[in-house]
Amino acid sequence: MSALPGQQITVPARLADTVQAHEGEAGRAWLAALPALVATYLDRWGLTLERIGDPGGLTSLVGYVHRDDDLSPAVLKAGLLTPETALEHEALRHWAGRGAVLLVDADPAAGVLLLERLHGDIPLLSLAEAKAMLEAVSLLRRLWVPPAEGHPFRLVRDHAAALSDLVRERRSLPGAQDALPLVDEALEAAAALTVSEPERLLLHGDFHHGNVLAADRSPWLAIDPKPVVGERAWDLARLVQDRMDTLAGSPGQRAAVRRRLNSLADALEVDRDRLRGWTLFRTVSAGLDSLSAGDRDSAELYLEFAAWL
Repeated sequence: MSALPGQQITVPARLADTVQAHEGEAGRAWLAALPALVATYLDRWGLTLERIGDPGGLTSLVGYVHRDDDLSPAVLKAGLLTPETALEHEALRHWAGRGAVLLVDADPAAGVLLLERLHGDIPLLSLAEAKAMLEAVSLLRRLWVPPAEGHPFRLVRDHAAALSDLVRERRSLPGAQDALPLVDEALEAAAALTVSEPERLLLHGDFHHGNVLAADRSPWLAIDPKPVVGERAWDLARLVQDRMDTLAGSPGQRAAVRRRLNSLADALEVDRDRLRGWTLFRTVSAGLDSLSAGDRDSAELYLEFAAWL
């Protein structure tokens, strides 16, 4: 009930860099305690660690494990608890494997989950864009279901309000000045969209090609939800952003982004204007978040993409 002989539990460099950039001293403390946390749950759940996923996640350590009693494969995920990630287990329980990875066990307070083993080296991102978008649309139709009565998830309007406060705080960041008209437009869009609430469905929250993996019991399954409850346009906005770096290197970026937005809105019968508004807001918010973490290259890409909308 441990790592294999001679094996150490190491924290991938990408995880360490991301957590330290966004969480500072608290993040460094969490990273220092992470190997011991993983070792605790290997022992508690009767698991043997085969290897650590590297580069792994941005805010979680992923360990490929097997159960000691029957040698069945699984994944141990130890994630940094944030308001966005704290209810991942609840969303996975609600989906019960329908369109998403199956939850086997969980200690939510510790941010540790035991999950079905998927093919981590085969994301939807490995497919050509047109085929990947078709698969993504099909999967979203399975994930968008009503939440349970008395559910614990945040509403999109409340989440957007909190993000709007952060965006306002970050308007003064060095590097944001040139994008201020875009920032103001994004804030206005969010304020207008939260006046009405056309539907309340359980949303993945971070649905993109990298968060969908090949599986044995289904062609593709979603991972890493940051669940909220609200309208589908919020979820679809993240998919509109997918493969931004590819779009940036191609001619006619503005027309390509608009075609993608229109195509996804039509395929899933989502209001195009609401989708554009939420995409603009989520993209600007992500750009300023990257800027606040010192990742200027990502920030510039997000803000350039927002301008294409």
